[in-house]
Amino acid sequence: MKIAFGTDMGGIPWTEPIANEFGLMVKFGMSPMDAIKSATSTAANLLEMKGDIGVIAPGAFADIVGVKGDPLASVDALKSVNFVMKDGNVFKQ
Repeated sequence: MKIAFGTDMGGIPWTEPIANEFGLMVKFGMSPMDAIKSATSTAANLLEMKGDIGVIAPGAFADIVGVKGDPLASVDALKSVNFVMKDGNVFKQ
């Protein structure tokens, strides 16, 4: 079964941050890595964009988020993004 991260998952109000979905995925049995992959490589495969999105590789459309902490130890680290890198430019709040 393939599960992709996304806004149609239901179960949380639309006013809550979408990053809460990672915690729910882990709570209901996914590993932190599989939850992260659901928003990256698995989503890319389901969108038939494997190699173009969802990976950090030469020629790919890679946007990177920087967080404090290890999201593999606690996916809650993904709720607090310190910066986003898009097209080689770093954006901070």
